[in-house]
Amino acid sequence: MDDYREMTDKALILLLKQGNQQAFAEIYDRYSMLIYHKVNQMLRDPQASEDIIQDIFGTLWEKPEFLREDANLAGYLYIISRNMVLRLIQRGKTNSDYLAELGKYSSEVSFDTLEKIDEKELILLIIQEIGNLPPKMREVFQLSRLENLSHKEIALKLNISEATVRKQVQYALGILRNRLSIHSPYGILLLVFFRGS
Repeated sequence: MDDYREMTDKALILLLKQGNQQAFAEIYDRYSMLIYHKVNQMLRDPQASEDIIQDIFGTLWEKPEFLREDANLAGYLYIISRNMVLRLIQRGKTNSDYLAELGKYSSEVSFDTLEKIDEKELILLIIQEIGNLPPKMREVFQLSRLENLSHKEIALKLNISEATVRKQVQYALGILRNRLSIHSPYGILLLVFFRGS
């Protein structure tokens, strides 16, 4: 019997396109928790995040013909989940403060772009650029993006107003967006997902 856990993504995609349920189950096991984690970091809403995961994998099972055989499967799922989250934000179904701002800039990033990017290199670049922020702004941004604290929690921790926290995060995103856009539009997308990765 085939050991699906040892198969490459490409082999699993080929089997999925033939309606193989075990290949689909392996893809789900391999990627659902990773994508869920990224989506939930953005939404901070476990139920909405779970709904998105079910939609993604339901569509993958029902319409595998949209998946290229040589696709970067992780990247494909990453882009789909990002698009679903951005649509949720645009419909006003979530209270996230900074994602709407980022959504405008990340929506143009294509799957083809994603396949050409060295994510680890960009994450290191993001960390470096965060380190170059002014000290107070850097502290607020790190609490928001790396420690996953809400604006209210940061305000209480630093004894400042929520409005100040919101402005500092927005300013930091503006600075990082400008600096990262020089390197790659995908850097903006990584800012959306980057929370202690």
